[in-house]
Amino acid sequence: MKTFAQVLESADQLPVDEQESLVTVLQLRVAETRRLELIEAVKEARDQFKQGGCRPANPREIMRRILA
Repeated sequence: MKTFAQVLESADQLPVDEQESLVTVLQLRVAETRRLELIEAVKEARDQFKQGGCRPANPREIMRRILA
């Protein structure tokens, strides 16, 4: 596996249009990864809710607990 510095060095050797394409591809991949992480987090939260591990709260209650 290449180090981050090696990857940057390799990217520097690409033509500018390919660097731009690489950035676009990486942004899309990161967005997809984050989307999948969010889906998993929602599934876990729903499971916890079904098992009684959490309860509904209104925004005021949530903010009160965060700021406490």
